[in-house]
Amino acid sequence: MSFQDFNPNDIGVSNGNLFGLPCNFDESELVIIPVPWDVTVSYGGGTSKGPQAILDASTQVDLYDLDYGNFWQRGIFMMEISSEIQNLSKKHRVLAVEIIKLLESGVDPKTNAIILANTEKINAVCEEMRHWVYEQASKYIKHGKKLALLGGDHSTPLGIIQALSHEFPEMGILQIDAHCDLRVAYEGFKYSHASIMYNVLNSTSIKKLVQVGIRDFCEEEKDYAAQSDNRIEIFYDRKLKDKLHSGESWKSICDKIVSTLPQHVYISFDIDGLNPSYCPNTGTPVAGGLEIDQVFYLINAVKKSGKKIISFDLNEVGDSEWDGNVGARVLYRLCGTLLAD
Repeated sequence: MSFQDFNPNDIGVSNGNLFGLPCNFDESELVIIPVPWDVTVSYGGGTSKGPQAILDASTQVDLYDLDYGNFWQRGIFMMEISSEIQNLSKKHRVLAVEIIKLLESGVDPKTNAIILANTEKINAVCEEMRHWVYEQASKYIKHGKKLALLGGDHSTPLGIIQALSHEFPEMGILQIDAHCDLRVAYEGFKYSHASIMYNVLNSTSIKKLVQVGIRDFCEEEKDYAAQSDNRIEIFYDRKLKDKLHSGESWKSICDKIVSTLPQHVYISFDIDGLNPSYCPNTGTPVAGGLEIDQVFYLINAVKKSGKKIISFDLNEVGDSEWDGNVGARVLYRLCGTLLAD
């Protein structure tokens, strides 16, 4: 089926393409890199299957959007989910679970041979994944494509952020998340999902990291942000709710958040930034959180301000049918923020 023959008002067809769209790589302005990976998740597993769950649910999404119209006509194409990456994740997830169980039982990681050997293997394979993402992203940038990434756990976007930082060295990151992700090699894993933003800040020249919805963090992360010379700005979930309960409008709050961002903005959307009723099977759900409409009001405020959204990632979506359904709808709206004028 061609674009000319495609009827967006008809029933969604499971043709193997995201949202049942009829476009291929060449016809698409936006290319999505799926990364089926959850090696270092420290609580619940299954997010490596998030891309497939979202793909399966995506044909249930109606394509007309009140904010962005028929932006799908510009073409959205998701690359094939890599079985090689998925198999590497599955194999090394077993090793990570063994390490985490030992750590939680009080074993000293500096003296345990199993922890030492397996941590080295996991760090090596996570570097392999990071490099694979970086190479994929760099290649598609050269093709002139707009890019996005679909995880997997939150460790997955490091490579795409590094590739984009060469094009936009002073870009900012708008992070929707329950967690700061500023830990240093959490549980010994250099590329832990809980270390993604620490790794970003220490491997790129990004100008600003703005975190929204944070409600689960350690004192070390809070202190690290406070000592960042204003490079990190945190809008804690509880403080946001206090402002709302005191009568401040969400518009006013969003205007303040947007004012902290530089001209070029990358969105890193961890689904656990939302109230966990949306995606209860995410890896590390936390009570509280944002509503979907609040997040997209904020993102629309970024667009209306004249700042440019250059890319995004969506990660930590669980593998249940409901999580995939919600994830597909969030992904579609994120595509609209990137494609719509």
